[in-house]
Amino acid sequence: MFSGILINKDDNGQTVAVAQIDEAQLPEGNVTIDVEYSTMNFKDGLAITGSSPVVRKFPMVPGIDLAGVVTESSHTDYKVGDKVVLNGWGVGEGHWGGLAQKARLNGDWLVALPAAFTTRQAMAIGTAGYTASLCVEALIKHGVKPEQGEVLVTAATGGVGSVAIALLAKAGFNVVAATGKASETEYLKQLGATSVIDRAELGERGKPLQKERWAGVVDAAGSQTLVNACAQTRYGGAVAACGLAQGFDLPGTVMPFILRGVSLLGIDSVMAPKASRLVAWERLARDLDVKVLELIAKDISLSEAVGVATQMMEGTLRGRVVVDVNK
Repeated sequence: MFSGILINKDDNGQTVAVAQIDEAQLPEGNVTIDVEYSTMNFKDGLAITGSSPVVRKFPMVPGIDLAGVVTESSHTDYKVGDKVVLNGWGVGEGHWGGLAQKARLNGDWLVALPAAFTTRQAMAIGTAGYTASLCVEALIKHGVKPEQGEVLVTAATGGVGSVAIALLAKAGFNVVAATGKASETEYLKQLGATSVIDRAELGERGKPLQKERWAGVVDAAGSQTLVNACAQTRYGGAVAACGLAQGFDLPGTVMPFILRGVSLLGIDSVMAPKASRLVAWERLARDLDVKVLELIAKDISLSEAVGVATQMMEGTLRGRVVVDVNK
């Protein structure tokens, strides 16, 4: 038996609780893991609160991230004792996830834990940080360079935004952070932001083309914020879009794309191929100062995760939430 958050649903609605689960209930997979740490992501918040129907079957253990130690394996890449990381692949939605003390997964979904990080540090990064790394990699691969101008990061106090700021600053960019939390200005500057703007400047409807400012953008907001970010991006610049904190709509025009050659780069972290994942984790291991993680992350126990999911939906959290599943 092991502890885990279990989501059930019947005609009376959804229930969520920390439960004792029999190991025999674990789903199919060729690698079994003793989970040490997981995280709370926006998608986990949606699953636990039932705010959006992201869970595709019940019962479900949520948790799109985990880091732990292999205890059984028939996969050629992993042996007992290996430390591994899991991000995405529909885990926590259609396959039992990381908010439990044990997990059984397809080994093709796993990445070996980089030597630079502990399992806790890997989860302080989590899908949010790994997604941020994918965004930075996409901008640099596109050809965005520090000398071309400022780079904007929206939803800056969130997990994606926080890590993106740190990675971009390390790469030499002048980073402008957009946030609705003026009280977090010092936190954002500690991460590496050179200046901070109010997200309200981007959140309302604006002109199809606006004053050129950004050489590149990492956007986790979507909706009108993404539209305005594109409208303010310099000729030939690029916008890496990875989230929908403001909304999933895109109420804009084609003007930035056909008159300024702006590129909108879609960033998917869930089904990204392993080669892309390895590159993203290599950048994190090389460029992310682990001291930054102490600014970004806070720890909670498994029993606290359900309450924290509600706070996440209310937008009152900053940075990353690491879940010690053994507490």
